[in-house]
Amino acid sequence: MHYLDYRKHRQFNLKPSEMKKEKEATAVKKNRYSNEELQNEFKPLILNKLKKAYSDLELLTESSSSHQNKNDTNDTSRTFKVLEEGCQVSSREENSKLASRQEKFIKSLENALIRIENKTYGICRISGELICKGRLRSVPHATTTCEAKKTENSKKVKGKGRFDKEEFEEE
Repeated sequence: MHYLDYRKHRQFNLKPSEMKKEKEATAVKKNRYSNEELQNEFKPLILNKLKKAYSDLELLTESSSSHQNKNDTNDTSRTFKVLEEGCQVSSREENSKLASRQEKFIKSLENALIRIENKTYGICRISGELICKGRLRSVPHATTTCEAKKTENSKKVKGKGRFDKEEFEEE
């Protein structure tokens, strides 16, 4: 097994036989996944993830909205009360961040369902190639192939926190 194939195998938990099938399928160069694959394989997967995401979001919003609990600190010293209130505020802020992230995830899953209905699900938005099934199984809201994502991330990293020696000398 080639090194990159092994990495793909480990990354998407594919068996070697599945890897071979996937290679053969991509050798044909499909433009998109079939309606059966979209409706019977990917849509139920996304709906299950969406259901779990909504229940997680509900838990996060309940915990942040019910910040008054029965074990309040009204009867303890003021110093402890201030520390406890600070901890509660910090916890609420963290829950708010998590809820915001969960809402973004839910929106991504809903967009994936729209792409299934439009029959554009599984097509890379950068390269136009078909995203492998293993990636879509592990990240059903993916819109890029692994290679396109790596090049996109490398371009982002190049521009952050670094300077060219020539630019520094010019100033």
